[in-house]
Amino acid sequence: MDETDVEQVTLALLDAATDKDAEVQEQVRKSMLTLGKQQPDRVLAMCQDYLLKHPKLVVTHRVVILQTIELIVGCRIEQISYPRIKSIISLASDEMTRSKEVIPDWQQAASNILVAVGNKHINDIMEEILSKFQPGLLPHFFVVQTLANLSDSNVYGMVPFLNAILGTMLPMLSMAKQDNMKWVFSSALCHFSDSILEYLANLDKAPDPTVRKDTFSSEIYAAFDILFNNWLQSRESKLRLTVAEAVGSMCHLMASDKLEEQIPKLIPAILSLYKKNNEHYIISKSLCQVIDASVNMGSRVLETQLDSLLFALHQQVSAPVDYSNPPTVKNHNEVLRCFSLLANSFPDRLGIFVLQKLENSNERSRVGSLAVLRHLINSSTSTMEGKKLLILASIRQPMADHSNKVKKHVIQVISAMAHHGYLELEGGELLVRFIVQHCALHDTYQRGQRPTDPEEVTNESLRTMCDNTLHLLTTTVGRLADVLWPKLLYFLTPPQFSNATTPLCKSLIELGNKKKNNQDPSFNIDFTQEVNLPSPQTLMVRLLVNAAFPFNSRDHGAPSLLLLQTLSINVHPNTEILWEKEIPPLLSVLEESTAESLDKKHWDEKLLKLLSKILATIDDDKWVCQLAAESTRYLSTYNNALEEKSFLYRCIGVTLQQCFNKELVKKQLQEILLTARHNDAIEREGVAMGIGLCANSHLEGTLAKLDEFGKSDAFKKSPSIFNLLKERNDVEVEKVKSTLILCYGQVALNAPPEKILNRIDQDILRCISKHFNTKDLTMKLSLIQSVGLIAKAITECVKKQGYVFSRKQELINVMLDFIKAEPADSLRTPVRPLVMTTCANLMPLDPALSENEGFDLLKVCVNGVFSLPPETHTPEKTKEEEILDPKQRKALYKDTLAALQELLRSVLARDPTPDGLQSVFKHIESWLSSGQDHERERAATATAHILAYYLDNLTVKNMVSFHNLGALLGRLSPRCSDPHPAVRTAAVDCIYTLLYIQLRYEGFSLDYKDEAVDSLLPLKNRLENPDHSVLYKTCSDLTKVMSKRLPQQQLSTLVFMLFEGLVDSQTNCCRASSVILNTLLKNRGGGLQELVPEMLEVLHVRLQSITEEQVRVAAGQTVLILASQHLQTVVTALVNQPLPYDSWTSEMWMALGADPIVASQIIEMVMEKLAIMAPYVDKKESMIRGGTTKVATNQPLAMTCGLKELLLNGQSQEPAVSLFPRLFSCLTVRLGASVGVSAPKDNNTKHAASVHVAGVAADALRILLARAQLDEVMKRLDEDNAWDAMKEQNTHITGVTLLARAMSKHAGPRLPAIVECLCPSLNNIYECQRITITAFFSELLNHHVVTELMLIDVLMNNMMERISDPCCTVRMLSVRGLGNIAVGSPEKVNKYAKELLAAMSSGMEEKDDPGKLITLEAMSGLSKVLLFLDKKNVHLLVVYIFMKIKPFLESENDEIRCASIHLMGNLSKFGSGEPVFKDQIHNVLVSLLLHLVDPNPQVVKACKYAMRVCAPVVGSEQITAMFQNHLHDDKSLHYGEFINDLTKYLIQDFPGMLNFYHISVIQFFKSNWPEVRAGAAMFIGCLLGNLPEEHLSHLNMGTITKGLVMLLQDPDPVVRVKAAEAMGRFH
Repeated sequence: MDETDVEQVTLALLDAATDKDAEVQEQVRKSMLTLGKQQPDRVLAMCQDYLLKHPKLVVTHRVVILQTIELIVGCRIEQISYPRIKSIISLASDEMTRSKEVIPDWQQAASNILVAVGNKHINDIMEEILSKFQPGLLPHFFVVQTLANLSDSNVYGMVPFLNAILGTMLPMLSMAKQDNMKWVFSSALCHFSDSILEYLANLDKAPDPTVRKDTFSSEIYAAFDILFNNWLQSRESKLRLTVAEAVGSMCHLMASDKLEEQIPKLIPAILSLYKKNNEHYIISKSLCQVIDASVNMGSRVLETQLDSLLFALHQQVSAPVDYSNPPTVKNHNEVLRCFSLLANSFPDRLGIFVLQKLENSNERSRVGSLAVLRHLINSSTSTMEGKKLLILASIRQPMADHSNKVKKHVIQVISAMAHHGYLELEGGELLVRFIVQHCALHDTYQRGQRPTDPEEVTNESLRTMCDNTLHLLTTTVGRLADVLWPKLLYFLTPPQFSNATTPLCKSLIELGNKKKNNQDPSFNIDFTQEVNLPSPQTLMVRLLVNAAFPFNSRDHGAPSLLLLQTLSINVHPNTEILWEKEIPPLLSVLEESTAESLDKKHWDEKLLKLLSKILATIDDDKWVCQLAAESTRYLSTYNNALEEKSFLYRCIGVTLQQCFNKELVKKQLQEILLTARHNDAIEREGVAMGIGLCANSHLEGTLAKLDEFGKSDAFKKSPSIFNLLKERNDVEVEKVKSTLILCYGQVALNAPPEKILNRIDQDILRCISKHFNTKDLTMKLSLIQSVGLIAKAITECVKKQGYVFSRKQELINVMLDFIKAEPADSLRTPVRPLVMTTCANLMPLDPALSENEGFDLLKVCVNGVFSLPPETHTPEKTKEEEILDPKQRKALYKDTLAALQELLRSVLARDPTPDGLQSVFKHIESWLSSGQDHERERAATATAHILAYYLDNLTVKNMVSFHNLGALLGRLSPRCSDPHPAVRTAAVDCIYTLLYIQLRYEGFSLDYKDEAVDSLLPLKNRLENPDHSVLYKTCSDLTKVMSKRLPQQQLSTLVFMLFEGLVDSQTNCCRASSVILNTLLKNRGGGLQELVPEMLEVLHVRLQSITEEQVRVAAGQTVLILASQHLQTVVTALVNQPLPYDSWTSEMWMALGADPIVASQIIEMVMEKLAIMAPYVDKKESMIRGGTTKVATNQPLAMTCGLKELLLNGQSQEPAVSLFPRLFSCLTVRLGASVGVSAPKDNNTKHAASVHVAGVAADALRILLARAQLDEVMKRLDEDNAWDAMKEQNTHITGVTLLARAMSKHAGPRLPAIVECLCPSLNNIYECQRITITAFFSELLNHHVVTELMLIDVLMNNMMERISDPCCTVRMLSVRGLGNIAVGSPEKVNKYAKELLAAMSSGMEEKDDPGKLITLEAMSGLSKVLLFLDKKNVHLLVVYIFMKIKPFLESENDEIRCASIHLMGNLSKFGSGEPVFKDQIHNVLVSLLLHLVDPNPQVVKACKYAMRVCAPVVGSEQITAMFQNHLHDDKSLHYGEFINDLTKYLIQDFPGMLNFYHISVIQFFKSNWPEVRAGAAMFIGCLLGNLPEEHLSHLNMGTITKGLVMLLQDPDPVVRVKAAEAMGRFH
């Protein structure tokens, strides 16, 4: 390669080195480096020349070139000639020192070159540098900087020179007046000292092992003297820090006596820097080196500095550490190193200092002291050994600190102490307590809140830290096992540690299992010895109560149960086997549950059952009695957790069941009743449940105790001194009475059935009934609950023995009085639901209620509940009552409605007959048509509920008629359309149930399933749809089912009920009534002959007054059915309705489609009119502008609208199918004539009617396809959005094409008739209609179905005719159609070969072709046709066609470029074996290769295809294989690699064509597309990179160089990058 070419390229790269685009800059550097690596001497010479010739080059440019020189030198130092090295040294030296000013980037770059060369040629470098480092003269800043950097990068080369350098440098120090020179000298001295120390540390590898520390001592000391005494006091902080750093490094090299002499001055001086500087790391590092040097030489003076040192270091260690800021972290670590160094020399002084500092009042100071303490415990183990007890004593003070930040550090210290054996010592247990205490912390923030101060240590993070610490101590510090086991058990029972239960249990499980598995005797706990531990009984009950609330206190349930299992024999030897069996299944339940999903009631029962089993298994009365006593004593610890306390009461009840010691039972009951906090509802409930459970085994004793308690002082209100001093402990007597009343109810429920009946009256009700007249709400609620429980207990017993409950009515009256006393307009208390549940429990008991009693009961309860305001209504707050929160209110409403339903069921259960049902329903009936949604919903839901219950419990003994069916259906059926969804659903359920009740009364069996009635249930889903038509259809379906099952004698009742329904409070229900009525009359009207006149009259009256649109339409349709005789008149009237039709007219048209004969006649009439009437008229837009607009003619448009509406009726299918071909053609032609046509003006308003003319025709066509059941056609058209396309002028052809495609694929057999109907319109005067039909026919030819149906000749002839149509769009479509034959019927191509080639050729030469659309179609068509033409038909035309195509390859139009490349590919099979064709391929090969990166993906695809199919013609096996393996449409192509490999094969197989190729490529340097220009640069680069020396002569390097230099200035950065990359190949 010519020298000048490489130079030109290098020169261009040097020019482009500061390109504005970063990527180009990067590539230019890479290419310069590549060239430099290949020819280091030449490229370095050029770089030097460039710098010499451009002395005024901007600094950034010089810097890039100098950096390039540095990189080349760095990686090719061995290959560069010595003379070049010398000149580089002198260039760099000159560049570095030319300006006396300091210009960092430029001079640094030059300095870096010297350092890079210095790694090999240190002597030459030193010769050059020392020439600029003359005694007595202040050197250039960067000369000193370079020496410093050299001492870093080449220690062994530099240290031998350092003595001389230091000798020369010392006098210069006093000459340095400017800070930057002082800085560079200080920095150099620091580097020199570090290098000397490294040299001395590795003498075995050093070239001169005789070098010793004292070689440099005197020079270093002299320098130290100036730096320390003069420069350290500088005002410039950067300089001070560098001096300090240097002084630190120099200390190690100073003579011991000199250092000892300096320490008293040096340490205070360094310490004083802390105040003057913000960056402390360097000061601490320097200080650490000074201390290290002093300690190493055994300084005596150091101790005198200790106080000030410790004070300053402590201040540093107390500064907050910012872990996102590395210097603060490094500083902290250096300071801790200082403490370590001092601790090893002065352990006592240091220990006392740190421990004293723990008492400091400043938080930061305490945190710092703790950090030091932790560091010393971990790092200076031996030094601290003797101070363990002292440290243990001292740590107590910070343990009492309130700050979480301090606590965090305390925990870290405790963790370190644990690992070094402190916790086993006396006082260690306090540290364990501290950690547990902090495992029990509660959250600082509520959910979703975040701390504002990022440094804040939250309770959550502190707690997590303690959890982890406890876990670590348990698992990693083996010797702590005996410290923690069993002592940790102590923390399980006090309530203040409850939040630590989970980590405690986990640690105890870990420790216990380890000891158990190792058969360690210490696993067995002697509770008599371990006085501080809770007893086994307390432990067990605590863990059981934890388990009952498994998701409290950080999910402590599962760990508590697991610990119980681990402790087993320690609790009692008999428990082990039982717990191994019972506990794992409980744990499985918890694993699968969440706090929300766990069934709490069921879970509690499981645990109580487990407790019962445990006590039976332990079988030790003394142990059980102790458990009862301890549990009772333990109650007070739960005073702040009442749910848990309530569960503990139940545990005590279960325990007392198993106690045989009657005295103890009495004593415990007494204690429970006396100590209970009766003010709280949850606690009252808990006490009652516990005492009730106890009564199961001790009925007599319990009743006696309750009786005794009821008579005790607790209930006396006498003013005694006790009362005066303390108002009965603030416990109201009513609350204590409430507890007692509840206890009686629970005793009744839990006592053995055989014993309780005869105690109810005398013992239980006697004690309760005296409180019936109370006004106290708490007592009321307790009374209601208790009576309910008693009723339940009796019901249970009555199953086994008959019993008449004489006080039933009295109790019901008391209950009803309670309800009547409640405020009617709000629901604040659970009185209503509790009363109703209690009444429901009393209902089954004998004697039965009289009719009036029953009526009153229902009236009070139903009205009392239904009239309540809606649940969302917030009541006014009264003084004495609290407002319920929404969640509580929701629960209360739910309970109230459920209780009412329970009551209604229990009433119905006493009389399950039609009359009994009516007696309940009459209370609900009037609420069903209330104007309030919530009232109707309650009534409908309750009705559905009682009907379902009625059906479930129905037994038909004799043939009774269900006489109220009609009345019930009449009330309920209109509700199926109620605006409130819940009412609708309930109404369907009611009707479904009613019809099944009727079936049962008709004698059908219990399991009989009626298809019609069952079809009602799916209607519920349809009712959820608020669409009116869906609701009507549903009502209609519903009516059909009802009418099928309704006995004739009940029909009239139902009909007249429905007439009433027309004036319902809800308009929706009026509509439903009308639909149900119509359907009913259609199905059953025959049987109501005598009522018809009356009904018509009613209907007539109703029609005049109904304003509801839908009701009117429903009625109108009935009238329409009657009016189907006068067809012509009806149609004429409807056509003359103003456009667009209103919904009423539309409904009328639609109804006309219901009768196939009528519909057929109308369709014929419309088709006839559309064929002869003008579709539009051309109207002038305005007098001024000129131009015309197409405006639709009125009648054809109105008929199209009407036809569309008529076809919407599903009944029109039959006529639509029979007339399909004509109607399809008619509407297609109508659509063609409607596109771009505007609607006519309305005669009244003079505004254009808002009708989309083409839209109407398209909609009609779409509905026709649906009627003809061409679902697949519809589906395809919808997926392709064809309808929208057809309606608009600019996409109409696409739309019609999609229509033809769908018809060909999915409706082939219908095409012959359609084609026959469409052909005559091809000669139509309307251009728009010709376009539509040609587009349709053109697409048909794309499908083989036309050949199968023998339509090919007709269609081809039509296309040939249209080739000369005056409209160019029609011509384009006909060319497209001719091309499509190759796809649809390839076997016919050769039959029409001559015509096809002629048409395509003329198409490619078309002159009147504004958008080149005909040309494009001709090329695409020819591409398709060529695939199937015989060689003989094309042979002579190949080169001719090739020549025609070639100009299109570089067309600006993407589609034409794409089509021409595709066509070229398809020509290939006709040219194989032809030398002329091979030449043609090589002619365009470069173009194809470069268009592989064309911006248009379709062009790229076409290129890949053309190259694949032309591959065999190229004449190179390797290239053929490459094209066929790599150029796949779906595979991405790595263009760079592909071109690189390809150029190798081109060079190998076609060396003679290289000249032609590279000239072709260079032409593309001027391409319009930047991608192609970049590709061309790549191509040339690869060609150069792979070209052997001998072929260089084939290339015109001058042109290439010129071209690439031009591309390096291209506006597009991607092109510049590729040009620079190609230049890197010039070597």
